[in-house]
Amino acid sequence: MLTQHVKLYVMATFLSGALGVLAYRLVDLQVIHHEHYLSQAQSNTVCTIKRPPMRGQIQDTHGTPLALSQPAKVICADPTLLSNLAPRIAQVLAPLLQTNEAFLTERLKPRLLVENGKTNISKYAVLKRKVPLETWEKIRQTMSGLSFGIDESKLKSRERAFYSNLRSKAIFAEEDQIRLYPGQRLASHVVGYVSNDEDETGLSGIESYFNTNLAGAPGWRKTELDKRQRELVPYRDEDVAPRDGQNVVLTIDEGLQNIVESELAEGMKKHSPISVSCIMVRPRTGEILAMATLPNFDPNHPGAFPMEDLRNRIVADLAEPGSTFKIVVVTAGLNEHLITLNDVFDCGMGRFSYAGRLLHDHHAYGLLNVENIITKSSNIGAAKIGLRLGDDTLWRYIHDFGFGERTGILLPGEVPGIVHPVKHWTKVSIAQIPMGQGVAVTSLQMVMAMSAIANNGILMRPMLVNCLQEPNGKVATKYSPQPVRRVASLEAIHDLIKALKTVPTVEGTAVAAHLDHYTVAGKTGTAQKVENGKYVQKFFSSFIGFFPADNPELCISVVMDDPKDGHYGGEIAAPVFHAIAERAADYLNLKPDLAPPPAQPPVLTASAGVAHQ
Repeated sequence: MLTQHVKLYVMATFLSGALGVLAYRLVDLQVIHHEHYLSQAQSNTVCTIKRPPMRGQIQDTHGTPLALSQPAKVICADPTLLSNLAPRIAQVLAPLLQTNEAFLTERLKPRLLVENGKTNISKYAVLKRKVPLETWEKIRQTMSGLSFGIDESKLKSRERAFYSNLRSKAIFAEEDQIRLYPGQRLASHVVGYVSNDEDETGLSGIESYFNTNLAGAPGWRKTELDKRQRELVPYRDEDVAPRDGQNVVLTIDEGLQNIVESELAEGMKKHSPISVSCIMVRPRTGEILAMATLPNFDPNHPGAFPMEDLRNRIVADLAEPGSTFKIVVVTAGLNEHLITLNDVFDCGMGRFSYAGRLLHDHHAYGLLNVENIITKSSNIGAAKIGLRLGDDTLWRYIHDFGFGERTGILLPGEVPGIVHPVKHWTKVSIAQIPMGQGVAVTSLQMVMAMSAIANNGILMRPMLVNCLQEPNGKVATKYSPQPVRRVASLEAIHDLIKALKTVPTVEGTAVAAHLDHYTVAGKTGTAQKVENGKYVQKFFSSFIGFFPADNPELCISVVMDDPKDGHYGGEIAAPVFHAIAERAADYLNLKPDLAPPPAQPPVLTASAGVAHQ
């Protein structure tokens, strides 16, 4: 009887202890470590699927896409399903992915992954991003039909399952997109390019400046999976759609951009400069219709080009402007009523000594009136007008024309230029600056200054973006022309335009810029380059002109950096301006303001009686 009681006591004690341990374990699971185990359980069954937005387009003014995104795939692998067949799979995928076989073999090897203090074998490896949909379809078909040289019907069910999983699950794809630039190099410095990663961040041009607008906002889907990692749709908790990026519609006209780039290529071929640039502006609005620099690059493959080719020299590079800058000092003199076009200056037969420095003209000019100082591009004449103005007045007009500050163009990387305050000028600055020495400007600043002359004295902010559109085409933000300030009176501007009309004539420095059907007003520039603080025998050659001169539709700037076989702006840049202007006028169907030149009568030869044109 006693033994039976002892047994019952021992059993009760054992059961009580077991129940106590079980109760403790339940408290441990449900109370003490509840959050930890709940998190572990959810990590096995609940997942959040990122839903990336489609990046917006960059379009020209007519809606032609210059940059767009298309659906693509990220090709991934589960190395745990490959066993020792990774080299075989790499061999099959390498030609389809156009990727090194050894690289794929390495990516397909199982790797240890440490998460929350636990070590697991990673089931995820990215093989390649930005893969076109048609390539993924080929991969899927290739994997499903993959043969391993064995009779799988004789294998055990577990082994057959291994090969089935390998074909259907080992290689899989996730959603991605690929950025495409249909025009390839066309307007590449304006459009820019994106990073070649999952985020596709804009790295230059419009892609960078408007990256947030173009990128949109990602969505997500929070859902549960079964043990085979299939979605259980009824248990989907959240489903937030992505917000696709906005489209950026430019003022650039693809047709005019093509004209500009093709003519710059001809100039590049003829003179082999370090670079050649062109900007085409509509003066009354400040709209940029074309902007190009050669050499350029293909934003589809930016890594294939040297870094200097990726730089937009029009907004990022500085140089002394040379004689195109004379428009500033002459405008100032006319507006301050210190000179008229008929006032005469002694240009000293090409030599003028001031403040211990000898200034030169490219020809030995004697007496020139102000109009002829522009026509002949006399450095000495401009210097003497500057002396009449004085330091403070000249500096004020330089500032009013927009030099020494950023124009505010909607592009990254713009520099403000260099215009020293008067207190830092040397004694000779007042004579050198009027001829375009001692200041540094961008090509964009210079063409906007000339466009202010063409726009009756109103300086405009350069306008590169027309509007931002929602993906459905609805306008989200509309940009309008922005006047900055008036730089001079109408009377002074009209007098200057009268002088600028004489430049593209036989008496002027740019007869090659003359157009048969349109009156051109413009100015040449031939600026010596500075290297290591000294002037060298290398030049920036430029011509900036607008037409029709009395009702301007276009202002065009052409600049060459260190051209060969000549260096004067009228010989080097003016012919390129002429070619671009003629084609642009025809493309836009601009109304001529000049009568066509009379037709030449045929020349008859007595011997043959044939007309030679």
